Amino acid sequence: MSNTLVIYSTVDGQTKAICEQISKINRQLGATVTLASLEEAEALGLAQFDKILVAASIRYGKHRPELYQFINRHHAVLSAKKNAFFTVNVVARKPEKNTPETNPYMTKFLALSLWQPQQLGVFAGKIDYPKYRLFDKVMIRFIMWMTKGPTDTSGTFEFTNWDKVDEFARSFAER
Repeated sequence: MSNTLVIYSTVDGQTKAICEQISKINRQLGATVTLASLEEAEALGLAQFDKILVAASIRYGKHRPELYQFINRHHAVLSAKKNAFFTVNVVARKPEKNTPETNPYMTKFLALSLWQPQQLGVFAGKIDYPKYRLFDKVMIRFIMWMTKGPTDTSGTFEFTNWDKVDEFARSFAER
C-alpha cells in the first residue's frame, strides 16, 4: 500500500476535480492518498510520501508561476519518488494536441522545468463562462473564437475525457 500525495494548481477548479477522481481511484486500489493544493503542499513533508502527482492548469497560455517555484524548491524530492505530472488545458480538446508529445503546454513545461516527471498526462479542461469575471469572459471568448471553440457566454463546456482520466489514475496507481 502506497502513501500518495496528489497536488493540484487550479484556477477555476477543473484540475482539482480531475485530481479528486484520480485520488478516488487510487484509494480504491489500496493507496492512502492526501489531496492538497499547491499552497497546502508547501506545509507537508514531501519525503513522507512514496508517490507524488502534480497537476496544473493553464490560463492565458501559461502555468502559474507558483508551480515552477514549487518544483524548483522540491525537484530533488519529486525526482526521488515515483512521480507523475499532468496539465489541464482547453487546447487539449483537439485530438492533435491531447497527448504529452503533442500538447504545446506540456512541451513548454518540460522545457522550463527542472523536474522531468516519470509519467505524463494531458487532459482537456472546462470553460464555464457564467462563472468568469467580465475580463476573463471576454478574453476566453476571444481565444475560443480564434481557435474555433465555443463562444456562447451563457454556456458551460466540459471537454475532459473522464475515461482517459481513469486510465491515467490506474496507471499511476500501478507505478
